[in-house]
Amino acid sequence: MATIMAMRWEGVTEEQYDAVMDKLGLDEDPPEGGIFHVCGFGGGAMRVFDVWDSQAAFEGFMGERLQSVIQEVGLEGEPPVEYYELHNVWAPERAQELIQQGARSTA
Repeated sequence: MATIMAMRWEGVTEEQYDAVMDKLGLDEDPPEGGIFHVCGFGGGAMRVFDVWDSQAAFEGFMGERLQSVIQEVGLEGEPPVEYYELHNVWAPERAQELIQQGARSTA
């Protein structure tokens, strides 16, 4: 069953997030098990919501790729991460328009 990963990381800036995304090169080398990624900023924190094949898939990506890039960019601390079993997805006709408005990725 697919899993939602939710993270709130205080103090991370958009520039830091963008640096992490650039270094990960997800378009060229997508992580195994990654399905969907959404990120936003507010209240002094970055919030990320991902959908993965499983919790183990995200944790593998974290250990194999993400953690070293986070350290390279200089992010500090360890954010709380929560996992939930995916129950429903609703994507109206305008989903592609929304994706393009916030897209940094070319995929």
